[in-house]
Amino acid sequence: MERELALEFVRVTEAAAIQAGRLMGRGDKNGADKLAVDAMRAMLDTVDIRGTVVIGEGEMDEAPMLYIGEEIGDGQGDRVDIAVDPVEGTNLVAKGLPGAIAVMAVAPKGCLLHAPDMYMQKIVTGPAGRGVIALDAPIEENLEKLAERLEKPVADLTAVILDRPRHQELIDRIRRVGARIRLISDGDVSPAVAASVPDSGIDLVVGSGGAPEGVIAAAAVKCLGGEMQARLLPEDAAQEERVRAMGLENPRQLLTLDDLVRGDDVLYVATAITDTDLLDGVHYGPLYCSTHSVVLRSKSGTVRFVRADHQLNRKWPQGRPVTQLRRKN
Repeated sequence: MERELALEFVRVTEAAAIQAGRLMGRGDKNGADKLAVDAMRAMLDTVDIRGTVVIGEGEMDEAPMLYIGEEIGDGQGDRVDIAVDPVEGTNLVAKGLPGAIAVMAVAPKGCLLHAPDMYMQKIVTGPAGRGVIALDAPIEENLEKLAERLEKPVADLTAVILDRPRHQELIDRIRRVGARIRLISDGDVSPAVAASVPDSGIDLVVGSGGAPEGVIAAAAVKCLGGEMQARLLPEDAAQEERVRAMGLENPRQLLTLDDLVRGDDVLYVATAITDTDLLDGVHYGPLYCSTHSVVLRSKSGTVRFVRADHQLNRKWPQGRPVTQLRRKN
């Protein structure tokens, strides 16, 4: 992929974050998601790519835009697969809580796992965890080995876990060995990214969450040189068959980072809607709003943080909403 595309994709996540952020704290998670989807879809149509959505808002009959299989871009340039989450953490936006982002991952066609909408078991660490952690190992063993590699006591490790009843046993076991825990209500992509960044305060993300979010997180982890292992958790025969239809012969096989994201040419782009561990959320003024984004590129290992001020009366010419700004093919 051309590296110049990175800035174009930042414009996409910025537009989604700006639109969704206007509903922060208003209790309307569906409204925030729709605003972000519309903005992201319209901006993607201005980018010089031949893109296919492989992870999106659902199947064609479930989502009018950014559905799985939808063709996006202006029909020129690189042929790519795109995983999008216009609002990762809709409940966080609705409640005005930190951790919500507009995010996407982009890779050459065929390089992103086509993860169906189901649960995925995950374990994520930074570069220190490579060759150390194992999804199938007891959590106590993982913590001990990671602490040894990081040269600090287990008591100083911090693990992030979604606060769900299904994780209570895991939480209890981590507490028994003395590690610290940060429970989150929603949005496990941002913590997975932070776990791959040195001195972020997060050493490990563990537990089960959404499979599509897992693939997006894997793109960031790969760019940052971190470690991730995962396993899909189909709940019935129908879900198992869907996994097979998407290319996995064994629906419950252990997935390495290279299974989740193939090759060495992937982009991860995110703009904060509300504050995260690494990014500041959207702030609005009378004439301007400000955004804070991160762009990761695996091929070069580059990490770019992008701060931008947007003139609200000029951002979309002649007052047209972003949904009207699609380039003519």
